[in-house]
Order: sequence, then C-alpha cells, then structure tokens
Amino acid sequence: MEVLRKSSVFAAEVLDVFDRSLTEKELVTQSKALCRDYILSRLHQNGLGWSKTELHLSPSNAALAEASLVLLCLGDELECIQPSLYRNVARQLNISVAMENMVSDAFIGVATEIFSTGITWGKVVSMYAVAGALAVDCVRQGHPTTVHILVDSLGQFVRKFLVPWLKRRGGWAEITKCVLKQDLTPEHHWLSSVIESLKYFLTTVYVYIMKET
Repeated sequence: MEVLRKSSVFAAEVLDVFDRSLTEKELVTQSKALCRDYILSRLHQNGLGWSKTELHLSPSNAALAEASLVLLCLGDELECIQPSLYRNVARQLNISVAMENMVSDAFIGVATEIFSTGITWGKVVSMYAVAGALAVDCVRQGHPTTVHILVDSLGQFVRKFLVPWLKRRGGWAEITKCVLKQDLTPEHHWLSSVIESLKYFLTTVYVYIMKET
C-alpha cells in the first residue's frame, strides 16, 4: 500500500511539473502556429500561393518545428487513407465559405464530433486535416481572409477542450513518438480507431449543426 501511495504521489508531482512548464497561452499559441504551417502546406500542395508574412508563422523552437513536420507527415498519411473525407469539405457540410461565422461554427462542430469519444493524437491530426481542407476551399472560392478565422477557431477549441490533455503530455513534443524518427514514416497504430470513428463524421456533424441553429 505504501508503495502504491508513493507511486501516486510521484505521478501527481510529475503532472504538476508539466502543468507548470506550459501555460494555456503558450499551448494555444503553439497550436495556432502549427495550424498556420499545416494550412500553408495544404495551400501549396494545391497550387494556391500565400504570402508568408500574411499567414505563415514558423515555430519558434526546434522541438515545435519537429512537431510541425511530424504533424504534416501524419496528416499526409491520414488524408491518403481517406482522401474523400478531406476534400471539398465545405461542400460536404453544405456551408458557404463566404460566411465566416458559418465556417467557424462548422469547424467547431466537426472538431466537437471528432473528440466526442475521447482525445488521441490521431484525432488531433484529423482536426488539423479538416482545418487544412476548409482553408483550401476558402482560398479556391475567393475568400482567403476566412483562413484566419479557421486558425482562430482552432485556437479557441484547443483552449476550451485540449489544453489539459496537452499539458499532461508535456505539450506537442509527444506527437513525435507517432513516427519512426529515421525517415518520419508514420506508424499505423494511432490510425486504427480514427478512421472507423470518422468515416461518416461530416454527415453527422452537418445534422448536429442544423439542430443547433
């Protein structure tokens, strides 16, 4: 019993260290920076240029830069496995990207549905993939300023729902464990539950959004 008690105390102390090391503001700022990098990558992949000074914000340290690279790598893998989920998302949700509030509400609705059964790194990557896909839709349809609304919406969602989870993991550095460092080849174990649970999430979220309006 004494051993178990000491173990519990030690675990609590470790969590306290993590809580002190990263503030809510820092985690939200990092999450938004990663979102900007992710969106910029997806815009470039689709031949849609963007001014770096207007959108791009490179991570400020090496650890976050590596997290950004891993996030993009995992996003590529996820989008390759289920490409239909991450293309023409605005059309699938039946929303107009000209209406910033609608885009923001739709993204928050999708993110809420993604994490309705818990938080995993796979679901975090999926949220970023949705943001990237919606950003492509916005720019293609002539509403580039809506991209900034997406970044802010992701930051709001992280602040409200994901900060405690990220703190317990010491921040974004843990996502690098999802890949094999030698060549950044994604491991597949993190995808197993994500694909099945998200297979029909767009239709589900559209119904959810309509109920809330």
